[in-house]
Amino acid sequence: MDFKNATLGIELGSTRIKGVLLDETFKIIASGSHDWENRLENGIWTYSLDDIHTGIRDCYANLAADVKAKFGEPLTSVGAIGVSGMMHGYMAFDAAGNLLVPFRTWRNTITGEAAEKLTALLGFNIPQRWSVAHLYQAVLNGEQHLPRLDHITTVAGYLHEKLTGRRVLGVGEASGVFPIDSATLDYDAAMLEKFDELLKPYGFPWTASSVLPSVLTAGEEAGVLTEEGAKFLDPAGNLRPGIPFCPPEGDAGTGMTATDSVRLYTGNVSAGTSDFAMVVVDHLPGMHREIDMVTTPDGLPVAMVHCNNCTSDINAWIGLFGEFAKRAGLEISKPALYDLLLLSALEGDADCGGLLSYNYFSGEGITDVNEGRPVFLRQPDSRMNLPNFMRTHLLSALATLKIGLDILTDEEKLRIDKLYGHGGFFKTEIAGQRMLSAAAGVPVSVMKTAESGGPYGMALLAAYMLHRDEGEGLADFLDRRVFAGAESSTLMATDEEIAGFNAFLARYRAAFPVETAAIETLR
Repeated sequence: MDFKNATLGIELGSTRIKGVLLDETFKIIASGSHDWENRLENGIWTYSLDDIHTGIRDCYANLAADVKAKFGEPLTSVGAIGVSGMMHGYMAFDAAGNLLVPFRTWRNTITGEAAEKLTALLGFNIPQRWSVAHLYQAVLNGEQHLPRLDHITTVAGYLHEKLTGRRVLGVGEASGVFPIDSATLDYDAAMLEKFDELLKPYGFPWTASSVLPSVLTAGEEAGVLTEEGAKFLDPAGNLRPGIPFCPPEGDAGTGMTATDSVRLYTGNVSAGTSDFAMVVVDHLPGMHREIDMVTTPDGLPVAMVHCNNCTSDINAWIGLFGEFAKRAGLEISKPALYDLLLLSALEGDADCGGLLSYNYFSGEGITDVNEGRPVFLRQPDSRMNLPNFMRTHLLSALATLKIGLDILTDEEKLRIDKLYGHGGFFKTEIAGQRMLSAAAGVPVSVMKTAESGGPYGMALLAAYMLHRDEGEGLADFLDRRVFAGAESSTLMATDEEIAGFNAFLARYRAAFPVETAAIETLR
């Protein structure tokens, strides 16, 4: 088979590296994966270079084996390739390309002082996980590797350079390294100048500008697979050099692409163990601790609301019902149990009948608590029944997300026309989708292809570079060519459901001292 119009996307996620190969109709024709896990070493969450090298090679080998099994021939070339990975973090190298300190992933929360000072200096929210926060924290710590520093990058940027020799990032990935100016599609020049002034007294032989990777946007070519890169990715020797690469992206950008939510005023909500919303906006809002600003792969500003807790409490309660069913001698599968219970929520009162819960298994930045205590409570006259009970836990899973979205819509007057949902929260049809629509007050769509996730989005960005027409924007390419016939469903909550969620949230806010008291007293 001729794969000259096929595109390959590989994404390094937190627990899995996955690659997918798309044909010219943007359908997945082969895939491969490799499971891995970060380690806590000397107080740092990290992956070693060996982990990265072994993982991506094994992922590619499994994908190549899938191609051989399906098409009877080895994979020697494709039309274009893209690599993506977990955003943020810190990979620091000297001029010879040696890693100076272990890779510090996004998961680390060791940059609080730097994040706070940079936020104040730049007038722009800098979360702890951002690369510039890690860099400045190293400066504040007086770390010995800094005089030898030549450049920093992300895991996607590192692999892209390993394969192509080019030190670049896609603008969406770069927006988690340092703030982006969407007008210039590059790092914000005024903020870079302020940061460089901050660094001057230390006398380093580098500036912030010199150590950051160059920025490219979706559709631009970002180099080609070198001979060394081909041998690195495919030690078997079948893969040929010369394949063009699109800019490396982060998992936020690939998620937006995979859910067709890169157009202005659209957004997507990923909801599983944690949940986060990314909304494409027409201007930068004011600075809010609850809102992170990143960009789409073509550089539009994106407001992100990230919450640590979503489905864990729902899973715990459903597990309890499952245990009861087993003790009662009932045979019911786990998917059927979830559907039975979650769909019952649709029969509940719009405001949950006075029931209330806090789903905090861990701390939550949006509501400023550092620990979690799951709490369920009710008043004597609350309407306690199964539909209200399950609806309460669905709304509780979205409550902190709703608080963040309200900052965007109520305080900043930003427009949201439509959201796309993906993740475990939406696996039971209708239930999670309708609750999110009630929370956000906009239509919510769920597409079948969203389950393919980040590597699918990365392969689509490679396809955009390879197949786009002159002047065709990324949003138009996805709408007209990729998702025009995609299987999806769209739901809009009723006015009563929206009012019910607002009433639930008012009660949630008013009773929040119960949650803080639980944290303080239950130890």
